[in-house]
Amino acid sequence: MVIEKIMNKALAGDHLSDNEVLQLLDTKTGDDFTELMETAYQITKEHHKTIKLTSTVHITNQCEVTPKCKYCGFAAGTSPEGYYHPFFKTDDEIREAVISIEKSGIPRVSCSGAHGYHGEQAVTASRIVKENTSLELLVNVGADLNRQSLEKIAHYETETVCCNLETTNERLFHQIKPGESLQNRIKTCQMISDSDVELSSGLLIGIGESHQDRLNHLKFLKRFKNLGEIPIMGFNPYRGTPMENHPVCSLNDQMRTIAVTRILFPDIRITVPTPTIGPENVKFSLMAGANNLATVIPDTYPLEIKGVGSPACGTLMNVLKVTIDMGLITELRTCFVPVLNRTPLASGM
Repeated sequence: MVIEKIMNKALAGDHLSDNEVLQLLDTKTGDDFTELMETAYQITKEHHKTIKLTSTVHITNQCEVTPKCKYCGFAAGTSPEGYYHPFFKTDDEIREAVISIEKSGIPRVSCSGAHGYHGEQAVTASRIVKENTSLELLVNVGADLNRQSLEKIAHYETETVCCNLETTNERLFHQIKPGESLQNRIKTCQMISDSDVELSSGLLIGIGESHQDRLNHLKFLKRFKNLGEIPIMGFNPYRGTPMENHPVCSLNDQMRTIAVTRILFPDIRITVPTPTIGPENVKFSLMAGANNLATVIPDTYPLEIKGVGSPACGTLMNVLKVTIDMGLITELRTCFVPVLNRTPLASGM
């Protein structure tokens, strides 16, 4: 009955107390968990008519953060399961990749890269994407930005810039990211939010944080006026890293956090990267309130992609099969007609 009362408040758009939110984050499996999922899904349907798909281009893994983040398998030399060998994609490689993404029908691309370039790697990617495609663009180089590079990124009409805080628990942040500063990331988020570019900033969950930490983080994000997107990333360890034996964040824990985020942020875009939740679990992230699936890879994609926690990322056809089977409207470019479209995409969310 307690959960039912909280859900009724959520559906009415009433403010939830901290204690009520913590009760939702503590929800166990069973009827209460089902009711939480159904409420979050209903709120999503009321506020968002389509599911967004976002593909990716990884610009470089040559990272100057020292010491490296303890969970990182992206940076060169950190994990044999990740991008172990150093790379820096050429302009032609980036151009070929984003053109293949556009031709597939995916409407959006994320261009991400390691630290050490003052944001100029993101500027280059923004120029290539916007000069060669009509894709929506998110760039993510974390705190490796300055005002000059952000202005250049905005000049190319980049829609979104991402700087994930991962956690706002300062002790935990410095424990897992000893080469970075939480305050620098917060300042970068504020700089992005103060610009004309949409801010994306999310949570890495299952790294040892408490439910109170997650609540504090979500409340902290409300300070950014241009916040338009919250990625929810469940921890999945890379072999060979200092956190290789840290437990995987459970699917139910990810779903609970997605659902609570949806309730607290009805209008926000909630992103789930297919590699972190697992391509086979994409359906459950949507049931919990996500409305943007990231790292969606077309069949014609020309570059190697390595994802966290899964040997394969979410391919476009597999993701479309999920959204179509659920009867959801998936945003696709009009030039693309999916072969799996057994049910009209406009059938409603």
